[in-house]
Amino acid sequence: MKYFVLIPDGAADEPQESLGGKSPLEYASIPTLDRLAAQGRVGLTNHVPDSFNPGSEVACMSLLGYDPLIYFTGRAPLEAAAKGITLGPEDWAVRCNLVTIEDEGDGPMMVDFTADHITTAESTELLEAVQEGLASESPDLIGWEFVPGVSYRNLLLFHAKNGGHCELGGDLRTTAPHDRVNQHISDAFPRGTGSRLLTQIMERSETWLKDHPVNRVRKNKGFRIATHVWLWGAGQRPAFETFKSLHGVQGTMITGVDLLRGLAELAGWRCREVEGATGYLDTDYAAKGQAAIDEFSTTDLVCVHVEAPDEAGHEGNASAKVKALEEIDKKIVAPVIEHLEQKASTGEPYRVLVCPDHPTFCSTRMHSRGLVPYIIAGSGVEGVSAQSYDEKAAAVGPTVAQGSTLIGSLFDKAEA
Repeated sequence: MKYFVLIPDGAADEPQESLGGKSPLEYASIPTLDRLAAQGRVGLTNHVPDSFNPGSEVACMSLLGYDPLIYFTGRAPLEAAAKGITLGPEDWAVRCNLVTIEDEGDGPMMVDFTADHITTAESTELLEAVQEGLASESPDLIGWEFVPGVSYRNLLLFHAKNGGHCELGGDLRTTAPHDRVNQHISDAFPRGTGSRLLTQIMERSETWLKDHPVNRVRKNKGFRIATHVWLWGAGQRPAFETFKSLHGVQGTMITGVDLLRGLAELAGWRCREVEGATGYLDTDYAAKGQAAIDEFSTTDLVCVHVEAPDEAGHEGNASAKVKALEEIDKKIVAPVIEHLEQKASTGEPYRVLVCPDHPTFCSTRMHSRGLVPYIIAGSGVEGVSAQSYDEKAAAVGPTVAQGSTLIGSLFDKAEA
């Protein structure tokens, strides 16, 4: 049996006036996904327990079958795992965005949580300046290291082995910058043990970044500058069981996002890097589809995660979300399903799971908790089908209350 898992991140939404009262999934031309919905089983599920903020770190963990109530310790440790960083028992990881914050007269506002999608090279230079500023102004703060990632997505690590003292605690709570776009941030700074330290670093970063050559060049070119670092998603090392030990299947992850790479690493999966997989709307969908087909020659489960619908939601751009969904259907789902159907004709069965992690509403530009539509299709799958794949059509099917149990349906031998 071959298994294909597709995560169209943030694809679930609500009816849009600009789309004639339809959601992006309803409006989009996605014939292959619609066909899977008609052939398989559809329904709704929720990947965000009530006690968690609706972030992809929680929702994607659930979608891959790991109950966040058991396994989740924070977003940043997952991204550290993606970089091959092994956290010690006393180490901490903190997610570090480069952002654009501007004073709108009645207080500072989060203008852009990506600093206008700053490049990785620019981000690396700016973080070097932040590291130097921290070392210069706080020489007694030992063990803290900024680690560049991809574009605006970076890390701040604390290494206990260096002899420093970590002020962070388990009650620390932070706010994701993408949940405060075009909103005031005065009440969005860290709370709890260690919050004072993180807030001070965020505030001081304005001075360290303000006149940096990278920002001067960006400003001259008409781009937004990176005004601050924003620290959030802190946590310590999680303890995962391997996916194979739970389900007897090995997997490969295809994504442009470190968060999913980290989840895959902790689950014991292989990560397939794809040139042109940007984690944004301009990602190379066709290359991801071909990579998935290639991976089926050596592994039984391939998961393709696509960040583009989520990015469109954060931009409040319903038409861009529609386009991303159509590209996913045409350039990823269609060729992969064609490949799997050809193999099935020669005696190699397959199953498919399609499910967003959470809704990202264009109206709010934020992640939201709530129900998302799923499809389970393929060999031996029976149940309530629908004529299309969207939120409304999926509502006729069964609701899986605990999203972390959904992926187990792929391996239900009673259906085979």
